[in-house]
Amino acid sequence: MTTMQTPKDELVRNAEKQMRTGLSDNTWTDTQKLALTCRILFDGGHDSGLAGQITARGPQPGTYYTQRLGLGFDEISANNLLLVDEDLNVLEGNGIPNPANRFHSWIYRARNDVNCIIHTHPLHIAALSMLEVPLAVSHMDICPLFEDCAFLESWPGVPVGNEEGEIISEALGDKRAILLAHHGQLSTGQSIEEACVIAMLIERAAKLQLLAMSAGEIRSIPPELGREAHDWISKPKRHGAAFNYYARRALRQHSDCLS
Repeated sequence: MTTMQTPKDELVRNAEKQMRTGLSDNTWTDTQKLALTCRILFDGGHDSGLAGQITARGPQPGTYYTQRLGLGFDEISANNLLLVDEDLNVLEGNGIPNPANRFHSWIYRARNDVNCIIHTHPLHIAALSMLEVPLAVSHMDICPLFEDCAFLESWPGVPVGNEEGEIISEALGDKRAILLAHHGQLSTGQSIEEACVIAMLIERAAKLQLLAMSAGEIRSIPPELGREAHDWISKPKRHGAAFNYYARRALRQHSDCLS
């Protein structure tokens, strides 16, 4: 049967069904996926010394996994992650967490749908944040962020206090990501895979925006098409497939992170 005359909405439904049945899920543990995320983001330009935190909800309410302060993203493995409570007391592992993890606790409290948080200071996001302008989503590839990236235009200072946790979690609202002026980015996900893919995407978005701004005026895309692309690209199976690709690429250089 030919599909050359099939309406678009039907083709979309068929494609979504194929993705649900044809794309395989990975079998890594949460700590392995977090370690992979650290290596993926390191390779993706998110490294900024010891700045940034990557967390995922732990096995008990009010707990989450995070990296040990003093290690770079390229040094994180499944066996050197910490399990902490929302007061940053270490429950499992050796070392101390980054004190800036406190604002993650506020976000987890506010957003039951969030299971992973990634906060980093990648180069292009950091540069864009200095201009005090929101993220411009005007290209198909970055439409998962269309109407889904908040903006905090006032820098509240080093995020180690409860005040910063309240400010950032309130500014994030129900969005998937946020650009923090004079600071960096924060991406969230219902899964580790989703948060990782969104974090990779927001840095690419900032790079595109800076390049476009240097060449001329950025033109907006039609809102209805932006929303359509947002929903099409933002399927869990697509996030999983993208993460699996990034992971395969990372494992060619960082096979030690799984142990």
